[in-house]
Amino acid sequence: MIDLHVHMLGHKEREATAEVVKSFLDAAVARGLREIGFADHEYYLEDMNLPLIREVAREYPDLQVRIGVEVEYRLGEEGRIKELLAEFPFDYAIGSVHEMGGWIFDIPSEERAHWERDADDLYREYFALVARAARSGLFQTLGHLDLIKIFGVRPRSDVLALAAEALNEAAAHACAVEINTAGRYKPIGEYYPEPKLIAEIARRGLSFTFGSDAHQAEHVGRDWPGACEQLQAAGIAKVVSFASKDKVVYSFCARGSV
Repeated sequence: MIDLHVHMLGHKEREATAEVVKSFLDAAVARGLREIGFADHEYYLEDMNLPLIREVAREYPDLQVRIGVEVEYRLGEEGRIKELLAEFPFDYAIGSVHEMGGWIFDIPSEERAHWERDADDLYREYFALVARAARSGLFQTLGHLDLIKIFGVRPRSDVLALAAEALNEAAAHACAVEINTAGRYKPIGEYYPEPKLIAEIARRGLSFTFGSDAHQAEHVGRDWPGACEQLQAAGIAKVVSFASKDKVVYSFCARGSV
């Protein structure tokens, strides 16, 4: 059992202290995790105190602790991202799209705007950015692949056709795809990505990883059994983590953990 999408700082509701780090690691141990990965948003990089995480992790010899970062992909910012990723020896980087042309689309105040736009156009614009993120070669994982569905808007067209280029680029650049359970607690009420996309990703032979997108310690590892069931239904028997950007593979056991 792993969780590579954990926000220790949340949205800066707390500071990076030894006590805060321990609260997340204790939660991971209580959930039975074998591995946890901290991946705060890149705009909090100066507040992360990454060496402190390494130091506190020594007190948890039976828990593998990885350090990653979630990076917002925007057109034309590949150079900035490359420089940012060189600032620390991250184990992995999650490439995510939360905004399009300056529109931060995943906050509650923007729900109405989703329903006012053409759904197919919305999805095309979103997945075009995800494809560019994968093509950049900067990320080991693509975060919450179909985040654009957050408020329940569904495209008229087949989502597989709309996401095809993004999946092609993910395969070409060896990007893993995250099954992210946070979607269950959003208006859409389901994990990212949806089962149809999970099946297509599995058919293409892409790797999966797992992320709770926890912004609080008690959410670490949340809904792993449900995510495991969806992966197994698509024939997936393994998930991956990363150590210094190299894949580490875990196989499922019968009871749905790794």
